[in-house]
Amino acid sequence: MALPKVDFEVGADGVAVITMGNPPVNALAIPIIMGLKDRFDEAARRNDVKAIVLTGKGGRFSGGFDISVMKKVHDTGDSSHLPDVSVELVVNAIEDSKKPVVAAVEGLALGGGLELAMGCHARIAAPRAQLGLPELTLGIIPGFGGTQRLPRLIGLSKAVEMMLTSKPITSDEGRKLGLIDSIVSSEELLKVSRLWALEIGERRKPWVRSLHRTDKIGSLSEARKVLGTARQHVKKTAPHLPQQQACVDVIEYGIVHGGYSGVLKEAEVFKKLVVSDTSKGLINIFFAQRAITKVPGVTDIGLKPRNIRKAAVIGGGLMGSGIATALLLGNIRVFLKEINSEFLTKGIKTIEGNVNGLARRGKLTKQKADAALSLLQGVLDYTEFKYVDLVIEAVIENVSLKQTIFSDLEKICPPHCILASNTSTIDLNLVGKKTSSQDRIAGAHFFSPAHIMPLLEIIRTDKTSPQVILDLITVGKIIKKAPVVVGNCTGFAVNKTFFPYSQAASLLVNLGVDVYRIDRLIRDFGFPIGPFQLADLAGYGVSFATSKVFADAFSDRVFNSPLLDLMMKSGRNGKNNGRGYYIYEKGSKPKPDPSIQPIIEESRRICNIMPNGKPISVTDQEIVEMILFPVVNEACRVLEDGVAIRASDLDIASVLGMSFPNYRGGIVFWADLVGGNHIYTSLKKWTQLYGNFFKPSKYLEERAVKGIPLSAPASSTPKLLGRL
Repeated sequence: MALPKVDFEVGADGVAVITMGNPPVNALAIPIIMGLKDRFDEAARRNDVKAIVLTGKGGRFSGGFDISVMKKVHDTGDSSHLPDVSVELVVNAIEDSKKPVVAAVEGLALGGGLELAMGCHARIAAPRAQLGLPELTLGIIPGFGGTQRLPRLIGLSKAVEMMLTSKPITSDEGRKLGLIDSIVSSEELLKVSRLWALEIGERRKPWVRSLHRTDKIGSLSEARKVLGTARQHVKKTAPHLPQQQACVDVIEYGIVHGGYSGVLKEAEVFKKLVVSDTSKGLINIFFAQRAITKVPGVTDIGLKPRNIRKAAVIGGGLMGSGIATALLLGNIRVFLKEINSEFLTKGIKTIEGNVNGLARRGKLTKQKADAALSLLQGVLDYTEFKYVDLVIEAVIENVSLKQTIFSDLEKICPPHCILASNTSTIDLNLVGKKTSSQDRIAGAHFFSPAHIMPLLEIIRTDKTSPQVILDLITVGKIIKKAPVVVGNCTGFAVNKTFFPYSQAASLLVNLGVDVYRIDRLIRDFGFPIGPFQLADLAGYGVSFATSKVFADAFSDRVFNSPLLDLMMKSGRNGKNNGRGYYIYEKGSKPKPDPSIQPIIEESRRICNIMPNGKPISVTDQEIVEMILFPVVNEACRVLEDGVAIRASDLDIASVLGMSFPNYRGGIVFWADLVGGNHIYTSLKKWTQLYGNFFKPSKYLEERAVKGIPLSAPASSTPKLLGRL
């Protein structure tokens, strides 16, 4: 792999071309930043240099600051790893250079890359280059002057929108806004940029220091009006994200006190935000997502993925139709099998609704929607299965039915065909028990709705071949899912980790805590909805079936509540019939239903666990901890048993599969921030008060006592379920 370096070449025309080289996106690693400072110093000193062009190698300008530097700050607690780029490089060396500097932008200029370009005196770009400041997605703000220069170049409203949404624009749009001075072909980019730089020096083109501009800001009262609206929006939509308010504040500071003062304030705030828990959490998720496709014994043994061109999905219900939709959108031909023409027609209509719905919402073009649907064929038998590369079974959670299906598939499908189940809880060794093809059986567990939710849990048994897992990882990438490989056990990684979540909520209700208080506090923590509204959305049948599976598998630590059964007996089935813990009416938000109170009272009477028959007194924080600490406890068991390869895999899976708030870094990362010892002592106390549901796992106890982070890799090899 090429080392990061900055090239410097002076042409006969007197233009120094400074080229950043750090594949694949020319990230601004420390050697690149130091190299840029040295090269700009050299260009300033040399008499044969009249003008400067800054560009990047390999058809890309720069993807921004090297995020691993911020990770190093988090790991060491030492912020001195952050270089001074904003003042020393962008202001002093580039913007205040006595020789004109032009940015030649191709491919992308994101984050720090765009900030370097905005420090230049002009920007020439190739068509369709991506331009943006996505720093807020990492819990920070632009730190190289972006909060000050972007509003001065394109106007305040659009600049605020670009920063708060982190959405990039194309160079063509940038040209219309004033961010780009000219669009030229990639072939002409360097030639035009060199000429432009010389013409600035000859005063035939404007020499623009963007930090000094005020013409696009408007009056102070107009600016404050725009920023006031932005503040209100942020307060409503991102109450947990300090970087959003900080960004607006820093922009305003620069407007009031001047651009250079704004740059200094931005650098000060940037350094504070880098060490915030929010930034630590979001950067943990950033790296966790990039680690999931590195699977020991699969991706490191020289295998190459096979082409998956044709797939079959068995079952056209909610999950099956969603899975088929995802495959079709990935340009994979799909045969959808159902048991009769009525169910098949319904399944096909659901898929058409999914695809056309995405087109209506502008997520894909009409042409792409039509192309995807042309790859779908409905079938009532296995005839077409002779030609498929992958089958995904998505029928009801019935062991004997699944065993029959897999036994049939083994006889009909070609020998290379992967046989996958979308089961969310059933042990795959049980599913494949009646076959002799267990090396090609795996789990492909999608989350509902399958064509939208980004997680794909790939389950490997101790017999599944590495080739099958590699192929499923590749399919996951093709259909734009995050594929997390886990071991085989009841509930696998995600559902096993989170089975205590709804049970803890039910336990609290039976201890006298209000249903709606619990849901509100879990929403305030950062989940989109609380556990009771989630049960309403999932449908009680699903919750009831999975709770039985977990009760059988983990009888030593489940809490059996009669509440769900009582809700069903009273004719409630959540959103499915409009009546659950909430009332669901078309066109309006779910409303709490006070008439469930007698059902709750009956559940409390049957359980009879309230101390002295009276509701417990708990703080808001204790409620959140009593729901989430048992989840952490189960995550510890998942790690101890080797069901997950890394703690970071559980982090990304909890965010993408269970909507755990990403800014908290995932379930294990958050637990480490809270502190293993606090979690352990709390669980121990609740075990004495309320029983074994809260009993701390051995893994948690050992790490809490020794002060070892829960996320730290095991010193000895764990029991690796399914050869992970």
